[in-house]
Amino acid sequence: MKLLIIVSVISISVLFGFFSKIAFFSSDVPDYSNNSKSIYDYSAVSIDGEEVKISNFKGKKIIIVNVASKCGYTYQYEGFQKLNEEFKDDVVILGFPSNDFLFQEPGDNKQIKQFCSTKYGVDFPMFAKTTVKKNKDQHPLYTWLSHSSLNGWNDQAPGWNFYKYLIDENGKLVNVLNASVKPMDDQILGFVKTENAK
Repeated sequence: MKLLIIVSVISISVLFGFFSKIAFFSSDVPDYSNNSKSIYDYSAVSIDGEEVKISNFKGKKIIIVNVASKCGYTYQYEGFQKLNEEFKDDVVILGFPSNDFLFQEPGDNKQIKQFCSTKYGVDFPMFAKTTVKKNKDQHPLYTWLSHSSLNGWNDQAPGWNFYKYLIDENGKLVNVLNASVKPMDDQILGFVKTENAK
């Protein structure tokens, strides 16, 4: 009898905890209903401190990538710079430094800019350090990229540094590629070389 009572108490406690968590998280979910569904309504602060409107790139393909200076994938800067040099008329690459993953972007914006320019010759647009994970500090642009209610289909936020989001010349998110996909991969080259949609 005592055992039955103990099991019942434990079961009730587990269920209470489970439903309490559901209630907590459901009430803690941010409301994005007022966020724009057009990527062109968003902006971000450049690594030099200037506001850059995404609408500046309307009519061009866009690759948005969260970057880090001390990551196993940092070498991808070289590939992105090569992509930029070869296809700058067809695509714009937007780099967003982030310290979200194992503190692999510890420097400030000035240090990041110097590292990118001196080590990899980066001259595509770079932005100020950004929160890309889904939390209360997530940058609004990354909120758009990682919520299907805004972008139309994708709920995946970056799982690591060097996640790639591919946006066509009409502002539509068309693909999401993980960190292991290199900048000169066929998936990216195919996207870049595809003729502009009418």
